[in-house]
Amino acid sequence: MAEDKQPHRSRFHKAKDDAKFAKQATTTPQTASAAYKLAFQDNDFLLREDLRPVRFQLELLKPELLLDEAKIESMLVIYGSARIPEPEQADALEAAATDDTTRTIARRLKAKAKYYEEARKLARLASQVPPDENGCRHFVVCSGGGPSIMEAANRGADDVGKESVGLNIVLPHEQAPNRFVTPDLSFQFHYFALRKMHFLLRARAVCVFPGGFGTFDEMFELLTLIQTGKIKPIPIVLFGKEFWERVVNFDALVEEGVVSARDLGLFKFVETADEAWAIVQDFYANIEEQG
Repeated sequence: MAEDKQPHRSRFHKAKDDAKFAKQATTTPQTASAAYKLAFQDNDFLLREDLRPVRFQLELLKPELLLDEAKIESMLVIYGSARIPEPEQADALEAAATDDTTRTIARRLKAKAKYYEEARKLARLASQVPPDENGCRHFVVCSGGGPSIMEAANRGADDVGKESVGLNIVLPHEQAPNRFVTPDLSFQFHYFALRKMHFLLRARAVCVFPGGFGTFDEMFELLTLIQTGKIKPIPIVLFGKEFWERVVNFDALVEEGVVSARDLGLFKFVETADEAWAIVQDFYANIEEQG
């Protein structure tokens, strides 16, 4: 009798096969009941409140497996506003203003339009890092998958023919990933917490452009994780010193005693993609020298 060289687990049907078989069942009152559905095919069951821990696990696992399969070892994460216009649209934004308040806001957004191009250029620089000897890719560009600065990040990678990641989030209003995200690396999340975790699981550097509540949330969580020693330090660069010092009084936090002076060394201010990329390169060159 020929020896069965297949591993024991391969003798069982795969889940996708059983799912197909289940659909072929004869229709009876029993098989028509939702109770009879395979648990992993029963959406109503999976969406129960009791199943939240399972949904957490699935949302953590799915992107992790697909990024592993894509051999993405590390990422350059880019945070930033969904409202900053690209330079070609900045004038139109100002022209559409209807009163002094909206006109002032439009002008301020227009002044930040330069960061669209800087995000795009930074993504081009990072995307040209070659794979390592094992074929694993590093500094793969990752954004939140939305418009504006996020679009610029994915667009920069696309400029040089490279893949990029988009981590989108389900929102009550209609929205979709920007067209420059690599389709097979475009992920959608229900839980903000799991999305933020995936930003950082592979982050080798984080670049933060001017932004609002979402950008602040992501940036300050990262700073807290490094400050408290929950993760090892990585390069963090903030684009637009004038913006950041206007909206956050970092020195006052030190003066009030709620952070230490050394905590302000966790990040650096930059204005250009070249400055940011040089900081990232220097950070890892120093680690290699120390190693």
